[in-house]
Amino acid sequence: MKNNLTEEQITTYRKEGYLIIEDFLDPHELEDWRTKVSEAVQSRTDNPMPSDKDYSEESDAIKGKKEIKGYFQQRMQLWMDNEPFRELMFDPRIGKMAADLEGIDGVRIWQDQALFKLPYAQQTPWHQDNPIWSFDSQHAITIWIAFDDATINNGCLFFIPGSHTKKYLKPEAGEPPARIFELNPELLQLQAPVPATMRAGSCSFHNGLLMHGASANMTPGSRRAMTCGFMPDGSTFNGTRNILPESYYQSLKVGDALDNNDINPLVYSRN
Repeated sequence: MKNNLTEEQITTYRKEGYLIIEDFLDPHELEDWRTKVSEAVQSRTDNPMPSDKDYSEESDAIKGKKEIKGYFQQRMQLWMDNEPFRELMFDPRIGKMAADLEGIDGVRIWQDQALFKLPYAQQTPWHQDNPIWSFDSQHAITIWIAFDDATINNGCLFFIPGSHTKKYLKPEAGEPPARIFELNPELLQLQAPVPATMRAGSCSFHNGLLMHGASANMTPGSRRAMTCGFMPDGSTFNGTRNILPESYYQSLKVGDALDNNDINPLVYSRN
């Protein structure tokens, strides 16, 4: 694993809001990740979330999956019910990279997602990650690992460099993707979107406020990727349900620490 970051990489990440690391996994590691993630995904059958956990049909996590059926084979929180995958995602080297890039002391898993973009699936609209999550932070961070070559033709990510400094207005459901630029014209003053093409085994990190999307898959093959969003240790509940299990969500009040290791495990701490 290519996990040692340079000062130049950290500086670039903090300025642009993202970083691409080519050949993050070596060929053996890539095949190991592909195999274990594929087995974890298949074990879920049609369930986007762990079936033995307390997830309400009304949760944002479940409702959101219904909207993208036919575009992604998507499975979330694989760490909760698959030990081989858990060992991969709990690698403290990955957690340390996330903490180093954001300059924070520790990170917890917020959500993992297998994102297998299906053949001829439409584009993923422009969005920010953190505004839909159950905590507010300028230092949330996501890793995105390519299991196939990610190209403009098959649905690679696109990032708007420098767009990670604020929360932007969101379009209403069903509005066209370009609507976000009408609501937030300042985005047009930033650098043009950059395609994050990468070879299989490479990865990107991006800040939770970075504006990003993905192109359509215009090929007959899937574009497979594994992602995980990390929450800074010490984050607090903001009132949003998102991916929290129902009983845990009901037990929280705004301002409570999100430090339950059964829900948001601590995967790295400098302390």
